[in-house]
Amino acid sequence: MTSDSPIDALDARLIALLEDEPRIGVLECSRRLGVARGTVQARMDKLAARGVIRGFGPRLDPAALGYPVMAFVTLELRQAIGHDAVARELTGVPEVLEAHTVSGTGDLLCRIVARTNAELQGVIDRVLACEGVMRASTVIALAEQIPHRTLPLVAEAADLQSKSYRI
Repeated sequence: MTSDSPIDALDARLIALLEDEPRIGVLECSRRLGVARGTVQARMDKLAARGVIRGFGPRLDPAALGYPVMAFVTLELRQAIGHDAVARELTGVPEVLEAHTVSGTGDLLCRIVARTNAELQGVIDRVLACEGVMRASTVIALAEQIPHRTLPLVAEAADLQSKSYRI
């Protein structure tokens, strides 16, 4: 693997295996991949240290937890307050699942969930009450067309790395 490549084919196979079977052990991974247990452990450690693998916890479905309403909310902020201060306040709102600084007309894009549309309004009101938030624009998600995924990206990254050897 070259130092500038994020992953190689073995990493991609390991990540795909962990994605398919998140509770699989290192020994079983090594057996299925046909490599030594130490190799699997070292690869997992390196991928985790570099932030490629960010965790091994369960993936939760907010709808199954009773939060079937999902919305994307673009926030416009007072520039004097700043993104970091607002983000710290947003961490106090459990229904805010993510927040990203963005370019364009807004400053932060948040993914928010709620139990009902009426409750969504209450969550948005709490977000608007955060110091530094001037305005919110909300889009309610109607249906998930492509669930969160990364395996196609993993395959692409590994393929690009393998092509670099052919140059």
